[in-house]
Amino acid sequence: MASKIGKLPVAIPAGVTVTVAPNLVTVKGPKGELKQDVNNLVTVEVKGAEVTVTPANVSKGEMKAASAAHGLYRNLIFNMIKGVSVGYSKSLVITGVGYRAEVQGKHLVMNLGYSSEFIAIIPEGLTVTVDKDGKITISGISKQQVGEFSSQIRKLRAPEPYKGKGIRYDNEVIRRKVGKTGVK
Repeated sequence: MASKIGKLPVAIPAGVTVTVAPNLVTVKGPKGELKQDVNNLVTVEVKGAEVTVTPANVSKGEMKAASAAHGLYRNLIFNMIKGVSVGYSKSLVITGVGYRAEVQGKHLVMNLGYSSEFIAIIPEGLTVTVDKDGKITISGISKQQVGEFSSQIRKLRAPEPYKGKGIRYDNEVIRRKVGKTGVK
């Protein structure tokens, strides 16, 4: 039994090279290079301008794990190819009176209504820009790294439901609540 997602081949765009070594896949493109360790439950092959992932011949007890790894590694390789060719970015919006952020070298300095500032070190491989409107854009070639750093920034001041103050994703909708004075 194979994974529905894993069956689909991954197209390799022009300017991107994929090399497969035992238990390691390397993807190089115009934006950079990414590496991914591969489990023994799947085999990865480059055929022309496509990458195919197939589950390895395993015992009946490991069949479910091989099927799960089949879809997982196909999507990881797809994300790597998209990252080195196009890249990933996430936008965060800061809402609140006096809330602001700025980039100072390799640090993101944020004033979020607490008594002291938050200073976040920007990881290697990511670029962070801040608009004057309070919009933080995090971009890079690794989908996992972009998502994790933006999640850590959002956790510093999650949006609250009464006034909507805090840090939220650009496309996130905050369900607002009515305060005690609004219910009579």
